[in-house]
Amino acid sequence: MAHSDGPRRVFITGMGVVGPHGLGADRTFEAVLEGRSAVTLSETGSDEVAAEVLVARSPFEAAEHFARSERMFMARAAAMAVVAAEEALDQAGLDPQDPEAEELRDAGTWMGCGLGGAEALEDGFQRYYQRRTRRAPPSTVPLIMANGPAAHLSMRWGLQGPSLSYSMACASSAASLGEAFRALRAGSVHRALAGGAEAMLTGGILAAWEALGVVARTHPDGPEVSCRPFDAARTGMVLGEGAAVFVLETEEAMADRGAEPLAQLLGYGTASDAHGLTEPHARGQVEAMREALADAGVAPDEVGYVNAHATGTHTGDRVETASLRQVFGEAVGAIPVSATKAVHGHLVGAAGALELLLTVQALRHRRIPPTAHLTEPDEEALDLDLVPDPGRDAPGLGIALSNSFAFGGSNAALVVGRV
Repeated sequence: MAHSDGPRRVFITGMGVVGPHGLGADRTFEAVLEGRSAVTLSETGSDEVAAEVLVARSPFEAAEHFARSERMFMARAAAMAVVAAEEALDQAGLDPQDPEAEELRDAGTWMGCGLGGAEALEDGFQRYYQRRTRRAPPSTVPLIMANGPAAHLSMRWGLQGPSLSYSMACASSAASLGEAFRALRAGSVHRALAGGAEAMLTGGILAAWEALGVVARTHPDGPEVSCRPFDAARTGMVLGEGAAVFVLETEEAMADRGAEPLAQLLGYGTASDAHGLTEPHARGQVEAMREALADAGVAPDEVGYVNAHATGTHTGDRVETASLRQVFGEAVGAIPVSATKAVHGHLVGAAGALELLLTVQALRHRRIPPTAHLTEPDEEALDLDLVPDPGRDAPGLGIALSNSFAFGGSNAALVVGRV
């Protein structure tokens, strides 16, 4: 394999998703473009709202993809990660049915996951506190490990490079992609599976999020329009679940096997607010975006689209609006900004990966998805171009920015370019 003397260019050659709109990157992007909401009432008996993983209008079922023996040690998040990775590998021209593919032997695995096997964790508490038994399945500890998605990808395809997991709440998968990008650019590895997975829609976890006061209330027009980023009537966020995985390759590795790129990963920035656990601050967000743009060698006025982190909380959307204004200055109103969480919810540890996937799709299809359910923009965001329904064509779109800002003050931004 020939190597360049300087930093290597990094390309996305495959991507896959299991998300609230079902299986498949194309299917998901089509639903988001149409503003079709996957948000539904949760089944916990309370008023929370949650975006569920749907496959042909049915919940994702690991049993449809894996034998019982495999599922014993595979949490829901890990199962979704494997299915998403299968799509990514197939699109990249790497046989997902070959567990010993030579091209993958030295590849690395970078995955984000906020919590891990929430269902196993909740089952353990129920057994101990409700059933008064200390008898837990021997699979409990492996199931709840946050590195489960990365481990399963590595084991399934024999990836013997680094296997690293990032748990940074809502910035987990954006950071995993950024750190994989850095490793490939430096030549530490030449190919990687990277992304994120999350499945925490259990009764106990939803109740905990509700206690924070950040969960959306059911809208009078129905649960499907309850997540309303940047809207004056927004009431909070909607939790979702899913996985998005990418095949990343250096230019040399891609060329050696004659693969075609979907997009180029250009830059990555990360910074901390150093402010508060649950209260965002503009300084960390601004620094992450500026670092990503500088890393990519891209001027702010070259950005043609921003996929905002915007969760639909009052504080979060307001702070991100201020951050965008600082980074883009007077030109901020000329840059389309959309918040796709309105229809797919907040996937926490998988949020950044899913939203980067949608950003790449926007570049490929030259179509910017809308900020759905936006009827009256918040007065503090009136200078932003928030791309209301039905989205818009963008024939000249070449460079985009995807933001992920997390509890704990962790911020990550990724810059991607059309090829």
